[in-house]
Amino acid sequence: MTQQQRTYPQGVTSWVDIEQRDVDGALAFYGAVLGWTFHQASPPGAPRYVIAQIDGLDVAGVGEGTDEPGWHTYVAVDDIDAVLDRITSAGGAVTTGPTVAGEGGTWAGFTDPQGVPLRLWQPKRRLGAQIVNAPGAWNFSDLRSDEPATSFYTQVFGWVFDDLGFGTMIRVPGYGDHLAATTDADIRERQAEVSVPPGFEDAIGWVAPAVENEAPHWHVTFAVADRDRTAALATEHGGEVLASEDTPWALTTTIRDPQGALFTGSQFTPPE
Repeated sequence: MTQQQRTYPQGVTSWVDIEQRDVDGALAFYGAVLGWTFHQASPPGAPRYVIAQIDGLDVAGVGEGTDEPGWHTYVAVDDIDAVLDRITSAGGAVTTGPTVAGEGGTWAGFTDPQGVPLRLWQPKRRLGAQIVNAPGAWNFSDLRSDEPATSFYTQVFGWVFDDLGFGTMIRVPGYGDHLAATTDADIRERQAEVSVPPGFEDAIGWVAPAVENEAPHWHVTFAVADRDRTAALATEHGGEVLASEDTPWALTTTIRDPQGALFTGSQFTPPE
């Protein structure tokens, strides 16, 4: 039986990718650390773009670029021009595009009123990440900022920000219903077993404080089976472990890859 493709309603984060000068070096590092395999997506003669996969399912992109290396997060949209109009009306700025990415879809880049960059993705053939929250796959993206532009994101995407005391959860109302009706029928039952916060089925990310010496940004986290093993592999293959933390819900490690991009590996360890 053919597995149903994962789809993303407007306003839900749907994809992550990275642009690095040494694409082959990036593939070697992330393949070793996160267990990815790869296939070429860009046509001959175009800037190189490679799709990373877990078990044959799309998880992230690795592209050729000359800018400062870093992970990019994309938000799914149905009408990219209409959303770009809302972005400028709400005080953001369009920085790139819209740009057609072949048969995959159309993307654009923007910054929020605080100058934090984010991207849009209007899908065509490539709908977004097809495996998430599994070892080696994208877990979530956090807005790391001491002064997050919450009203901007609410106006543009309809996001809801819930202060839970230990953190602020970002939700798209109705996303849990979409998941239950498509690719994750038992999402609420499974989450109830570990006593997640109310509304967690609609969660698309979190707001976290800015990190010292880092500009506010969207920070990408990948799920891993073993935090310590991931940290060891990163070091073995030329990366640098910046921090490791034990929390009630996860064991995490923050890593700088050999070309300077930051990401976090998170081993899910829910309370008993």
